Amino acid sequence: MKDTISALLDEALASLKQQGLVPDDVSPAFKVDPTKDKAHGDYASNLALMLAKPAGKKPRDVAEALIEALPSTDAVRKVEIAGPGFLNFFAATDAVAQIVPTILDNGDTFGRSLKGAGEKVQVEFVSANPTGPLHVGHGRGAAIGDCLCRLLEATGYDVTREFYYNDAGAQISNLALSVQARAKGLTPEDPSWPADGYRGDYIADVADSYMTGNTVDADDQHVTGAADPEDLEAIRRFAVAYLRREQDLDLKAFGVEFDVYFLESSLYRDGKVEEAVQRLIDNGHTYEQDGALWLRTTDFGDDKDRVMRKTDGGYTYFLPDVAYHLDKWQRGFKQVINEQGADHHSTVTRVRAGLQALEAEIPQGWPDYVLHQMVLVTRSGVEVKLSKRAGSYVTLRDLIDEVGRDATRYFLAARRADSQLTFDIDLARSQSNDNPVYYVQYAHARLCSVMRKAEADGLPFDRELGFANLASLEADQEKALMNRLARFPEVVEHAALSREPQQIAQYLQDLAADFHTCYNAVKVMVEDAALRNARLALGLATRQVIRNGLDLLGVSAPEEM
Repeated sequence: MKDTISALLDEALASLKQQGLVPDDVSPAFKVDPTKDKAHGDYASNLALMLAKPAGKKPRDVAEALIEALPSTDAVRKVEIAGPGFLNFFAATDAVAQIVPTILDNGDTFGRSLKGAGEKVQVEFVSANPTGPLHVGHGRGAAIGDCLCRLLEATGYDVTREFYYNDAGAQISNLALSVQARAKGLTPEDPSWPADGYRGDYIADVADSYMTGNTVDADDQHVTGAADPEDLEAIRRFAVAYLRREQDLDLKAFGVEFDVYFLESSLYRDGKVEEAVQRLIDNGHTYEQDGALWLRTTDFGDDKDRVMRKTDGGYTYFLPDVAYHLDKWQRGFKQVINEQGADHHSTVTRVRAGLQALEAEIPQGWPDYVLHQMVLVTRSGVEVKLSKRAGSYVTLRDLIDEVGRDATRYFLAARRADSQLTFDIDLARSQSNDNPVYYVQYAHARLCSVMRKAEADGLPFDRELGFANLASLEADQEKALMNRLARFPEVVEHAALSREPQQIAQYLQDLAADFHTCYNAVKVMVEDAALRNARLALGLATRQVIRNGLDLLGVSAPEEM
């Protein structure tokens, strides 16, 4: 309906230009939005307000001219002028109701589009150091990143999911030393425990598995424990593989899988870090000072230049990031989205600066970033701080075990990424309308129950009869529900382009509210077969859209609750 009204206004604008009332070069990006108060119609547009200045007329005068110029249509019952010149459109029931057969004809594909035209997009997310179990912050990144991939796929993009393993550097050395200490029988309370060692119980699990000589399969690696507590390199390889496998199992339990696992160590092994350094030197963007090699990132918008190679010959952490992103570009990914924690904010400018210095073809502002804020987990109003297994934080597996995958995914994806999130375990477990995921899933289950009852009563849905009588859906609650259903494709597209999966969660809550309101106001199983089947058709369409929306969030649509 929104597209229909936009097309009508385009024609009316063209007519005003032909009449000389509006200059030919005026093409305003006007809006057509659903009204908040249905007493003011179904949709409102600001076109008259935008045309007033270039036309040299009062907005209401322009609004009257637009109404006069609107083509005749059966889709709109009437148009009114409101306030300073808004156009309020009252849709004809017949036109609004046509969304029902459209939804049912398209089924699982309703809401999808080909806007991306198969363009390649790489989304990197989670990318946790393989030094311990995934924490709840990683879980938020996993939920947002996976939902974003689903949205991009739903809008026609060719999406590659990638996980970057930081399997090199000081943290991996500390991991190896920690596992070695456990393998030698030490505990974190021992005075000789490594100063920066990891203290969680999982370190003992890794050490026991290593000393037992177990074999770990992680992606393309098959690593066997050497049962030798002195072989630190063997311990390092085993510990990384062990924890990679553990993280992968956690992600699979969360419904998240990746197409590519990229190892930081490969950048050094394949010479890509050295290659990046040499290219930066050759491009004239470096200088030496105080025994270190610096990159002139200030030439590309950074607030100060950055050290690339330290005085001891080691590289700073942002340099392998630059080399890694150059590799992404060379693999043909012209669109890259990195979903990361807000603590990566300071690296965005310097990574982009490094890429600009490396490769002139790389555009400014590449890659894109979606940064999420921290998660606070509470139970009974009190912060939950620790997991015994992890030793210092709440793990993703803890949340999944506590409240289930559906609630965990929904809660972690249902807020804007740049807003802090309080994860209320009690709310996530509750079976009440206050729990948003329960509220939405219950709407789906309630609709399934309606359909089962119709079958049990010997009154199954008659598609032909239902579609033929959709104009009988005249109650305000029915119209509101149909208008909400019609917005789904627009919401999907906007959520994908704005990188905001929480828009789907909010839409589903609004849709569920419209359905529950309609269900309580309008009886479905009436004696009038024509009206009954029209309402069943509306119910089936609503059920389909809820299921499609939940799928974009990676959440199930239960038939019973």
